[in-house]
Amino acid sequence: MIVCANFKANKTRQETQAYMAVVESFVSANDISDTIIVFPPYTALEHLSRNVLIGVQNAYPVRNGAYTGEIALEQLEEFDIKTILIGHSERRHIIGETQEQIAAKFRFFAEQGFVIVYCVGEPLAIREAGHDALMDYIDKQFDGIDLNYSDLIIAYEPVWAIGTGLTPSNSDIEQVHRELRSKTAAPLLYGGSVKTDNAGEIMALENVDGVLVGSAALSANDFCEMIVQASELNG
Repeated sequence: MIVCANFKANKTRQETQAYMAVVESFVSANDISDTIIVFPPYTALEHLSRNVLIGVQNAYPVRNGAYTGEIALEQLEEFDIKTILIGHSERRHIIGETQEQIAAKFRFFAEQGFVIVYCVGEPLAIREAGHDALMDYIDKQFDGIDLNYSDLIIAYEPVWAIGTGLTPSNSDIEQVHRELRSKTAAPLLYGGSVKTDNAGEIMALENVDGVLVGSAALSANDFCEMIVQASELNG
């Protein structure tokens, strides 16, 4: 299983350090074999040997240069970062990233050998238009994306479920993941209002290989509980 925490624009450097101390100690003490990934804010990046993968929530697809407000490969290399989140719905719908920009970012970081957690998902209007419209919408989010990339992880996050407390039915999640599985051998995560009381149930679904968790992972103890639920599925 793969269990990811996306902090978004939350937590200070000090708060992140305290969080990581709890999670890393827990992973060590419980001999966790699952892949655990945390995406903190840029300001909390550190160059430390860890038993948890640290990734970035975004980066600009250049080594360095005149790109005000961006962080690039050179800065990530300083912290030994080789994991990145690309295509998150908040980057698409709030920041306004186009599929062309997202695909260019994907190609650049794939060429650098990054583990890429690539997000796809539909807004509520598309969900209500029916399954065919939903899958057509998601297919367009794969334009320019190499689904055979060896270090690809795909996260299905229905936009209408992120931070709302709403989730698709288990059968709906399985249906989308089954169609995604027909397109790629990459691990498939589910994200969108995942929390301690549904994470284990979701991870037990067919073709679900883990979860990408937002606000419900901001508590280190809650995140550790989700790690336990993932670990129990290995038995």
